[in-house]
Amino acid sequence: MSLTKEQILDAISNMSVMEIVKLTSMMEEKFGVSAASLATVEPDVSEPVIKEQTEFNVFLTAIGSNKIPVIKTVRSITGLGLKEAKELVESAPVILKESINKSDAETLKKTLETAGATVEIK
Repeated sequence: MSLTKEQILDAISNMSVMEIVKLTSMMEEKFGVSAASLATVEPDVSEPVIKEQTEFNVFLTAIGSNKIPVIKTVRSITGLGLKEAKELVESAPVILKESINKSDAETLKKTLETAGATVEIK
């Protein structure tokens, strides 16, 4: 006849602290484990895991006073024709590139700001 988990917990709850310590030592010896080392294996749920953002969007927020260099830069970045690039630039704020890595996003931002545009990375 095997015991259920509830029956085992009921039996342990009736033990003194010293009896539980002895039982723990006996279990460590029998199974070749350490309760202290097992406690460190469990993840700490008190601190949420924060994932670092790996994909970024580049937003053109304003074209600035130098419209033509911004249009040329947008054309080279997106591969659009002149008319499409002009329409895109004039519709600012607009997303220029989506889901790119951080270094590429920083490079695009620097290039566009050099041309006179205002850019955000989100």
